[in-house]
Amino acid sequence: MTVENKAFLISIGSIELDKQLTLIAPQTSATAGPGAGDRSIFIISGDHRVRLTVKEHSPLKAVPDEDGVLLLYHGEPFISGELESPLCHCPEQAYITVSETCIFDCKFCPVPKLHGGIKSIETIIEMVEEASATGRLKAISLTSGVAISPEEEVERMVEVVQALRRRFDLPIGVSVYPTRDSSRLLYDAGADEIKYNVETMDPLIFANVCRDFSLSWILDALRQAVLIFGKNAVFTNVIIGLGEDDDTVLDGVATLASMGVIPNLRPISASPLRTGEITVERPSQERLLYLAKETKDILTNNGLDATKARTMCLPCTGCDITPFWDL
Repeated sequence: MTVENKAFLISIGSIELDKQLTLIAPQTSATAGPGAGDRSIFIISGDHRVRLTVKEHSPLKAVPDEDGVLLLYHGEPFISGELESPLCHCPEQAYITVSETCIFDCKFCPVPKLHGGIKSIETIIEMVEEASATGRLKAISLTSGVAISPEEEVERMVEVVQALRRRFDLPIGVSVYPTRDSSRLLYDAGADEIKYNVETMDPLIFANVCRDFSLSWILDALRQAVLIFGKNAVFTNVIIGLGEDDDTVLDGVATLASMGVIPNLRPISASPLRTGEITVERPSQERLLYLAKETKDILTNNGLDATKARTMCLPCTGCDITPFWDL
């Protein structure tokens, strides 16, 4: 798989499984973010990994091919690869959603509609222990909706991080909505990396799709996080496909990088639970490649390197064209 192949697959974002693969392919279900509720598979080929949502009538189809899989595009052979088994949500990580519910109503996110539960510390420890037993676990990543309030969610996450730190000598990354002292609390609890998602750097789009949040508040929290966690340890998701233009994306990348923050450009996943509430457009192969290459240059100029990330989305690379990892 070339990076161009991967960008094409991501631009489609879905794949149909042959009947035989439906029974044997290791699948995972997302419980956070725009793709929550979807089932997906991971395919690795050459130096690249891709995650695709399992969906009937996709133009892509996976069929058995000796010890691996062959991907067909409209029935014609495209690329071959191997299915990769996720641990918790993704390969090589225990990536766990603590609170699978949210009081906020970001228009791209189905989580508020799913009314999920809250995992206990005991359940989370069991999940990490099970992943560790495979011998393939390299990191622990924690994300969460907001069940009651951001402050209570941070308190819950602090307790989870402390419990995991006592048992596991692995990097721990955390993604939550920031509070006034969340970075200090989570760092002191034992977290190694932090992610606060800006979602979009277009202020007009942000005001429309994230009406409960403040973009300036999140940016201030990211600046503070870099002072505490350091460069190459603070991340943010920037969703691509909400109607923003490329100049706005890259200006935003430059702003974030100048702060010491590594942005992760995430192609939008349209949720059927949000039909009629938001209009989105999956980015094209060409747009994904262009933005990733420009982002790599901006990060390099600011002394940042995505390969230094040890937790969460950047080292996984499955959903995105990730600078330094994919190109």
